[in-house]
Amino acid sequence: MSGLTGNYVTPYALTMQATIQQIGYLSSIPSFANMLVQLAAPYLSERAGSRKSFILPAVLMQAVMWLPILAIPFLFHTNQVWWLIAFVTLSTAAGSLTGPPWSAMMADLVPMELRGRYLGFRNRINSLVALIFSFVTGGLLQLLTGNTRLAFAIVCGGAFAARLISFYFLSLMNEPHPVVPRTAIREGIPQIARGLFSSNMGHFVFFSIFLNLAVNIGSPFFSAYVLRELKISYISYQTINSASAVMTLLAVAWWGKRADRAGSVKILRITAYMIPFVPMMWLVSPSVYWMSFVQLYSGFAWAGFNICAGLFVFDASPQDNRARYIALYGALASIGTTLGSVIGGNLGPHLPRIAGSYFLSLFLLSGISRLIVVLFLLRRISEVRDVQPISTPDVLFSGLRNSVLRLRNAFGRDSDK
Repeated sequence: MSGLTGNYVTPYALTMQATIQQIGYLSSIPSFANMLVQLAAPYLSERAGSRKSFILPAVLMQAVMWLPILAIPFLFHTNQVWWLIAFVTLSTAAGSLTGPPWSAMMADLVPMELRGRYLGFRNRINSLVALIFSFVTGGLLQLLTGNTRLAFAIVCGGAFAARLISFYFLSLMNEPHPVVPRTAIREGIPQIARGLFSSNMGHFVFFSIFLNLAVNIGSPFFSAYVLRELKISYISYQTINSASAVMTLLAVAWWGKRADRAGSVKILRITAYMIPFVPMMWLVSPSVYWMSFVQLYSGFAWAGFNICAGLFVFDASPQDNRARYIALYGALASIGTTLGSVIGGNLGPHLPRIAGSYFLSLFLLSGISRLIVVLFLLRRISEVRDVQPISTPDVLFSGLRNSVLRLRNAFGRDSDK
C-alpha cells in the first residue's frame, strides 16, 4: 500500500490542478487528524479489551477508504482536491489509530537487546516491497500518460487490495498478555504531558515537534517542484525517489545493528546533523542525476534517524503505560508536521525567489530551520540504555576496519606459508 501510493498522493492532486496551498493542506490536515486520533487511541484500545481487536477494524477502515479516493475523478466534478484531502485525512486517521497499540504490542514482543536488529531487518523488507511497487506506479503513470484517471484508479485499487492482505497477516499475530492488569491505574495523557517539560522523553518530544516543523516547510512541495516546475517524467520522478528507497533498504539494518551497540541517541546525533543539508542540496542543480544522489544521501540519514527515533521512544516509555507515551509522542510530533506544511504552503509564494523559483526558497528555509533545531535542542536528549561509550568514527567505520584487519591477517597467513 505504501509503495503504490506513498510518493504519488501529491502527483494525484496535481492532476486535479492543486495549488501550492492545497498541497500544504494535503499534508497538514491529515497530520492534524493524526494528532487527534493518536491521543484517543490508547483509551479506545483499552476499552476494546485487547490491542489486536482494536487494530484490525482500524486497518480494515483504512483499506476501504482507498475506494472513494479512487472514485474522485469519476464522481466529483468540482472541488476534487478538497475531496481528496478529506478522504486522505480519513484514511490517515484510521491508520493512525493503530500506531500506539501496535507499537506497544511490538515493544512487548521484541526484546530490547534485539530491537535494533529486528526493526532494521523488518524495515529492510518493507523498503524493498515499497520500492518495487513504487516502480509499478511510476510505470503505470508513464504507460498511461494520456489517461491518468485510469492509472490512479488502478493504483488506488491496488492499495485497497494490499491493505486487505496486510489485514489478514495482522490477524495472525499473537498478542502478548498485558504486563499489568486492565484494572491497574495508569497515568493519563494529561498527567504525562505535564511531566514532559522536565523529562528526557519530553526533551525528545519537543525536539521532534520542531524538527518536523522545519522538515515540512519544504518536503511536501518537492513533488510539485520536480513535476510541475521542472516538468520531468513520471519515470524520472520515480528514479529520484527510488534512490532514497534503495539507500534506506541498504542502510536501515546497518544502522539497527549499530544502535544495538552504541545506543539510539548516538545514532540520532550522527544522522540529525546530516538531515539539514538535504533540502539545501536540492538547490545545487535540477539534474535528475544530482537529485538522485541527494536522495541517496537523504535515505542514508533518514534510515538511521527514523529507526532510532522509534527505538528511543520504546526505551524511554514505561512498559506498563507505553501505548499512551507513544500516542502522546506521535500526536505532539504531528503538530510540527501540521504547522510546517501550513507555513510552507502559505509562505512560499511570498518569499524572494531563488533562480526564479519560490520552491527553492522554501527548501533553503527548511534546511536552515532544521540546522537551528538540531544545534539547540538535540543536546538535551540523553541515552536510556546502558551502553559503552563509543566514538563516532568507531560507529561508522568499525565494520570496515574489522574487514581490513581480517584481510590483512589472511594475507599474512598466506605469506607465511
